[in-house]
Amino acid sequence: MSYIAMTIAGSDSGGGAGIQADLKTFQALGVHGTCVLTAITAQNTTGVRGIFDVPVQAIESQIDAVMSDFSVRYAKTGMLSRVETIRCVARKVKDYGLKLVVDPVMAAEAGGRLLNPDAVEVLKAEILPLAEVVTPNVYEAEVLSGIKIRDMDSVREACKAIRALGVRNVVLTGGHFGGIDTLYDSAGTFHTFQGDLVKGGTHGTGCTHSAAVTAYLARGEPVVAACEKAKVFVRGAVAGSMDVGHGVRPVNPGGIR
Repeated sequence: MSYIAMTIAGSDSGGGAGIQADLKTFQALGVHGTCVLTAITAQNTTGVRGIFDVPVQAIESQIDAVMSDFSVRYAKTGMLSRVETIRCVARKVKDYGLKLVVDPVMAAEAGGRLLNPDAVEVLKAEILPLAEVVTPNVYEAEVLSGIKIRDMDSVREACKAIRALGVRNVVLTGGHFGGIDTLYDSAGTFHTFQGDLVKGGTHGTGCTHSAAVTAYLARGEPVVAACEKAKVFVRGAVAGSMDVGHGVRPVNPGGIR
C-alpha cells in the first residue's frame, strides 16, 4: 500500500524547517510527500531575512494539480502568513474534504514573525474548525486561547479553549514546558506524553512534529498513537541534529528510521 500526504507550507531556504522539514519527515516515515508552497522565506539558522508570499492563484493551482492525480486524505498546514492565503487554503480544504493537521506557525525558532498579526483571528475562525489535529507550542497556544500558560492546569484550560474553536483534537507540545506533550482528544479526554528535553537542535521541531502526526495518520494510526509516536520521532530528530550553521541547529528527521 502507498501512503500519501500533503504539506501546505512555506519554504525555508536554510532547509531546516517548513516544507523541507515536512518532506524529510514524510520520507523518513514511508509516506510520499506532496507539497503546496505558500511562501518563500529568505531564512537560515540565525533568522528570517525576508518573506515573499506566493499568489493565491498559484496556491490554488498547486492544490488542484496534486488532488487531480494523487489520493490524498491527510494534509498539514504550516506557514500561512496572511489573510488571503488562509482563506484560499480553507476553501480548498473544504472543496476536497481533506483531513487536516494544523501547525499554527507564528514565529520561526531561529527568530522572525511568520504570521501577520491581522491573520490570527482569521486562522482561528477559518482554519481551526477544519482541523482534525492542531499542534501548538506554548506560545502559540497562549495566542490562540488567550490563556497564560504557567502550569499543567493552565495547559488543560488552554487546550479546552482551543478545542472550543472547533478543533477535534489539540496536542500542546512540551518543548517549552518540560518536554511534556498534552493531548485533549475529540472525546474530551486528556492524554499526557512524558518526555525529556534532549540536547540538540530545535530549528524545525514544530514542523517536524506536525508532519510526523500527519504521516502517522496517513498510515492509519489513530490520533492518540499518532501523537505519541510523533513525540518519539521528534526526540530522535533533535538528538540527531547536525551543526550545519551559525545559529539554532536544525533537527534531522531524515536521519531517523
